[in-house]
Amino acid sequence: MESIAALSSTSIFKPPASSFSGYSVSRTRPRFPLTLRMKAVHCSENAPMADPAKPKEAKLWGGRFEDSVTDAVERFTESISYDKQLYKHDIMGSRAHASMLAHQGLMSISDRDRILEGLDEIEKRIENGEFNWRTDREDVHMNIEAALTDLIGEPAKKLHTARSRNDQVVTDFRLWCRDAIDKILARIKHLQVSLVTLALKNEGLIVPGYTHLQRAQPVLLQHLLLAYVEELERDAGRLVDCRARMNFCPLGACALAGTGLPIDRFMTSDALGFTAPLRNSIDAVSDRDFVLEFLSANAITAVHLSRLGEEWVLWASEEFGFITPSDSVSTGSSIMPQKKNPDPMELVRGKSARVMGDLVTLLTLCKGLPHAYNRDLQEDKEPVFDSVKTILGMLEVSAEFSLNITFNQERIQKALPAGHLDATTLADYLVKKEIPFRTSHDIVGRAVALCVSKKCQLQDLSLDELRSISTIFDEDVYEFLGVENAIKKFSSYGSTGSACVASQLDYWVAKLEIR
Repeated sequence: MESIAALSSTSIFKPPASSFSGYSVSRTRPRFPLTLRMKAVHCSENAPMADPAKPKEAKLWGGRFEDSVTDAVERFTESISYDKQLYKHDIMGSRAHASMLAHQGLMSISDRDRILEGLDEIEKRIENGEFNWRTDREDVHMNIEAALTDLIGEPAKKLHTARSRNDQVVTDFRLWCRDAIDKILARIKHLQVSLVTLALKNEGLIVPGYTHLQRAQPVLLQHLLLAYVEELERDAGRLVDCRARMNFCPLGACALAGTGLPIDRFMTSDALGFTAPLRNSIDAVSDRDFVLEFLSANAITAVHLSRLGEEWVLWASEEFGFITPSDSVSTGSSIMPQKKNPDPMELVRGKSARVMGDLVTLLTLCKGLPHAYNRDLQEDKEPVFDSVKTILGMLEVSAEFSLNITFNQERIQKALPAGHLDATTLADYLVKKEIPFRTSHDIVGRAVALCVSKKCQLQDLSLDELRSISTIFDEDVYEFLGVENAIKKFSSYGSTGSACVASQLDYWVAKLEIR
């Protein structure tokens, strides 16, 4: 699992050093160090499922029930088919919980050791694809606990002391989302590096800048690419902020009211790398704000990637012809042999709808829920899993595409004269001659109209023609005309002027540690 620590050299990727101000924590006793064995392993998609022909075993919660649930209810309510990917985090939480229970005298050291050894064995079986996931055991938590009971017997029954599936699942989910954010942050940085690398390869290339999809002013291509780098940096910042807010521990909140047993929630929180336990047990089990914020951050990132995809799909068209994707990131047509399509970026544009839809699903799911836990919240995981998988793929293929395109400089150069892109620079010239901007705007508008009638560019007008519109024009006007001269005149902070863009590039090369 990629770690956020790997990104620590880039300031915006660093989690805040102090805890989120909304959860300041005062301690009246020392915390206890705890070393846990936590392995990063991956769930096998091919792990065997239970044989439906086998008789159902009694539910771990079934003491007060006389009849088992029907097959239809069991199929409808199971979540093991997708929540098994939480297994690593569930085992992490159980290790921390068992160690805390032993420390607090709620189980013996020998029982703790047997539980930890049993969890190690279960984790190994899952990793090797040898674990028998059973739908009649409902979810990842019951599957692991029941398997532990099968494996080590009576001590396993002590593991659920002072714990409910309500606090257990949300602890697992926070841990899973925390790891997912770290992976997304790494992919964001990779795409930023790819875009800056592309910018470095195209120094000095001027392209038309657009507003309303109409030609507006000339800009350096590097400047345009860095606009996406800036957007991605905000995306990273949102995820870092989200990570800090979600990094509080629900474990020990139990079903909703906490427990009368002498547990140490600070100990389990520390062991799992959380900032502190959540203060309110009802909030701890019912809160899904961290998921909503996470999916919201992903949705905004997806919008940015979709805009990048749209731009490059347009630029790869015959009508624009500004870029040529390599064959390695293009596809063809099953019927038209001449076609070469930028399909990866079309799919980036299309898959953004999934990520936005995942957010809407969670917002709708949470809208009418009373406190505290409701079974509806079982439905929070699939949209999150889908959002993370999709956004990781979108980031990866966007970086791949950016490293495999060529800008057609000759085509771009031929396209630049159209649109009178230096008109605003000409207006600035008049302002420097102490002409009010609105008057300057009118004068340049009339000059453009003359060009339209003559089918020429502003720089092609003679001085006499310009002076027929305003006597303010002089020989020095030609230093402001043409896209190259226009670029040279941009000097405000953050503008597309060569010196400004060079400074921006230096900043990003240093920040992203590009060599």
